[in-house]
Amino acid sequence: METPIRTQLLSLAEPEYQKFAASLIPNITNVLGVRLPAIRKIAKQIATGDWRTYLDMAEGEYFEEVMLQAMVIGHVQADLEELLTRIATFVPKIDNWSVCDSFCAGLKYTKLHPEAMWNFIQPYLKSDQEYEIRFGVVMLLNFYLDEPYIYEVLPLLDQIKHEAYYVKMAVAWAISMAYVRQPEVTMPYLRHNTLDDFTYNKALQKITESYRVTPEDKQLMRSMKRKVSKQTKTTS
Repeated sequence: METPIRTQLLSLAEPEYQKFAASLIPNITNVLGVRLPAIRKIAKQIATGDWRTYLDMAEGEYFEEVMLQAMVIGHVQADLEELLTRIATFVPKIDNWSVCDSFCAGLKYTKLHPEAMWNFIQPYLKSDQEYEIRFGVVMLLNFYLDEPYIYEVLPLLDQIKHEAYYVKMAVAWAISMAYVRQPEVTMPYLRHNTLDDFTYNKALQKITESYRVTPEDKQLMRSMKRKVSKQTKTTS
């Protein structure tokens, strides 16, 4: 099964798109240059067939092969216990923001099992691994920014103190989305938090970039920005 799928991916690779895609994910060097809609189409086909054999045998030499596995897991039909096992097996393969974020967005069955998935992602938020934490954070921002979870999400985000760039960016993104969705709940948190300066200021920046935030609120966000010394900026 693996060889035909790899052949399909190789046939879909676009040299020019490869340069663009690789520039967006600077920490990896194994991008073929296949567009995500094409990968998604293959994933849907696999998910209607013997997807278990595929996932058991799948390799990940190329970025697109790992992304394909991520998308297949999001499309399959199975009981919750098996789905959680598949997710847990896949998470250690995540080594970039693109696979992480696409994987999380595809796990739409979280909406059917919110409490079980909530409990499942908690250990990842306490991990010391960059992309395990990002997985947990992006799951929060995709599925848990409404009541009653929002009241627990903000304290959880505040407890994350990992120095990795893609963790900080995920936390900032989650906080900005929390503000967009739940401004009355999130504003008190923005005024009283223990975020590092980089993450806090990046969250405010992302809020100001949202088209769903009023000009008045954007101005308020700009006024709340922390002044950071040049030395601190360099360190961050």
